[in-house]
Amino acid sequence: MSEFDAIVIGAGQAGPFLAARMASAGRKVALVERKYLGGTCVNAGCMPTKTLVASARAAHVARSASNYGVLIPGEIGIDMKIVHGRAEKVTLDARHGLETWFDGLDSMTVIYGQGRFEDPNTVVVNAERLIAPQIFINVGARPSIPDYPGLQDVPYLTSTSIIQLTEVPRHLVVIGGSYIGLEFAQMYRRFGAMVTVVERGTHLASREDEDISDAIADIIRAEGINVQTEATGLSFRKSADGIEVTTNNGTIVASHVLVATGRRPNTDDLGLETTGVETDEKGFILVDDCLSTNVPGIWALGDCNGHGAFTHTSYNDFEIVAANLLEGADRKLSDRIPAYALYIDPPLGRVGMTERQARASGRQILVSTRPMTRIGRAVEKGETQGMMKIIADAGTQQILGAAFLGIEGDEAIHGIIDAMNARTPYPTLQWSVPIHPTVSEILPTLIGDLRAVS
Repeated sequence: MSEFDAIVIGAGQAGPFLAARMASAGRKVALVERKYLGGTCVNAGCMPTKTLVASARAAHVARSASNYGVLIPGEIGIDMKIVHGRAEKVTLDARHGLETWFDGLDSMTVIYGQGRFEDPNTVVVNAERLIAPQIFINVGARPSIPDYPGLQDVPYLTSTSIIQLTEVPRHLVVIGGSYIGLEFAQMYRRFGAMVTVVERGTHLASREDEDISDAIADIIRAEGINVQTEATGLSFRKSADGIEVTTNNGTIVASHVLVATGRRPNTDDLGLETTGVETDEKGFILVDDCLSTNVPGIWALGDCNGHGAFTHTSYNDFEIVAANLLEGADRKLSDRIPAYALYIDPPLGRVGMTERQARASGRQILVSTRPMTRIGRAVEKGETQGMMKIIADAGTQQILGAAFLGIEGDEAIHGIIDAMNARTPYPTLQWSVPIHPTVSEILPTLIGDLRAVS
């Protein structure tokens, strides 16, 4: 039996930083990880996928070079072994950096193995019992696989396994037209694959407003990606030519199938039933506004609590817990303004409410939109796909949300994120003097065009 001041289960983007912070404060901490340090972001999410996105964009820019007067003789080729190796190196370097950091923390012990609760204060790892008065769960999530007829009989890919591909698929069929599926769809189209996206809903990226969803679909289709929406009756079957994917729209013969239909929390093998910790019907751990579970001394951070499946929200969970426990602060989950990006090219940067959500809230709202074709920086770069949109509250003059779909949209959105967190009234931003020429310079004009909607 080993006693600690705290045990952290899972080494994603919240747990390791919390463990290191507590260790630096002199507490004896055990960090339990079943496989790799860094969690999804480092090993199967942000870092490898955005490295692949960068390679795909390089291929796209090379193919488009003649539009800028740059002539590249011959056909643009893709060496997927080099592409894969580059992404793998980024992951391994990040993982090694964490290992080096943790090795230098004397009061923190990293234990590799499956952690499972024996009771609310005891975790068993590799037959060793670890005991602590404070336990933090940061076990993340994994791809959710639906029970489609025949799917278990074919060699499908997930967002985790597809990054190991070292060849370009002949025809990649992506099941699911949301954020993960769309990124891989465009990426592999740019690598040279035929790509079809199959979505059961009426729109791609259905969380977004319809005008943003339509603009996303325009970007995807413009690259030669076939999109099927309102697809029903999905089934799968092996054939001599590959994998037959059948929907109400007919049958597609794919060489590869990517299932991108959401994620589920890794809470089903933790032994939570021995603790009394409550979960919802999907397995997400229920937490209060300070990320405590219903059991004193147990917290849940990151993807497994269902309050944002992003690296930055997981890290913010760490910040909340660390500030409250180590600094006596009173930080709350409800103070966080949701923000995220979709890394198709051009990207979508999003913060706060959609127009649909703002209308449903009963507020009197103002809306302003502008196509990227009217933004000088986009025109100069020859990348004018997408649009910008801001929603504000007419009564309080607070910005409620924004969606910037277009070149540098994931960076330009931070001006709005900062303004919303500072509770800056939108008229203040209208009189700022931004740098020209940039995408962000349009913000005062966009705000000046806010109008009431019925």
